[in-house]
Amino acid sequence: MEKILRDRKAILVFLFPALVVYLFTVLAPILWSMYYSFFSWDGISPMKYIGFDNYVRMLTHDKTFWKAFENNMVYVAIIVFMQVCLGLLVAMLLTTIHKGRELFKTLYFTPAIITSVAISQLFQSIFSFEPIGILNYVLQKFGLEVWTRPWLTDLKWALTAVSVPEGWRFIGLYMIILFTALISIPSDVEEAAHIDGASSWNLFFHIKFPMIKPVLMVTIIMATTGALKGFDIPYLLTNGGPGRATELLPTYMYKTAFSRLDYGYGSAMAVFIVIESLLAVAFIRKMMDEKS
Repeated sequence: MEKILRDRKAILVFLFPALVVYLFTVLAPILWSMYYSFFSWDGISPMKYIGFDNYVRMLTHDKTFWKAFENNMVYVAIIVFMQVCLGLLVAMLLTTIHKGRELFKTLYFTPAIITSVAISQLFQSIFSFEPIGILNYVLQKFGLEVWTRPWLTDLKWALTAVSVPEGWRFIGLYMIILFTALISIPSDVEEAAHIDGASSWNLFFHIKFPMIKPVLMVTIIMATTGALKGFDIPYLLTNGGPGRATELLPTYMYKTAFSRLDYGYGSAMAVFIVIESLLAVAFIRKMMDEKS
């Protein structure tokens, strides 16, 4: 095995199939979308070349696009907070216990393997107003009737309501990743810090945080790019409504391309989402590098 790993030609032979799959499944669709974005096309009539008109229309005339973009930013903030911050908190708590640790890990990870349809139905029941759902029932029991509301149709709270299921779904996944990073820190480093009188707060921010920073950056990038592509649960729960309150860029792009049959304009949005994701990754890397 070591002999094979020293042979660069052998390594290239093993990497080539994966590279081919990557080019056909990731790069080719992006280039295809860029090509379509320069045309006006309904999928049936001949394509008409219009240059950058789709991009000009998207960036300067389409208010729904900017509303979806704004909603997407809020959606990303909620998702990243729930998946990374709460995932890290749970991971830290798990490092302090030994009995029952595997049970907790399994329970927290379980939502990650449930289908989007099942999760959507579950949270539709939780947020339901009539018949009364679990959330409104609990609020009533605690004397907080003023807080009860139709969460999925309330203009003010609908976006938060559709963000919570996606955030909750993958807390366990990020918890497992961060937990693995935390327990990989050598115990003698922590013991030395304790002997030097470091508090738990200082131990985390000056010892643990710098050591898990590369893993933390990967989780933030994964959560952010995943949220920027968020589609299934928001679409199943509210389909972008009420009005455009929960419209995200991926749901708006889907409706434009496949419901209104405006493939050229939908492709322009797809290209925007790709560029937006790349910029987000570059921004996160720059922020994390500056802090180091």
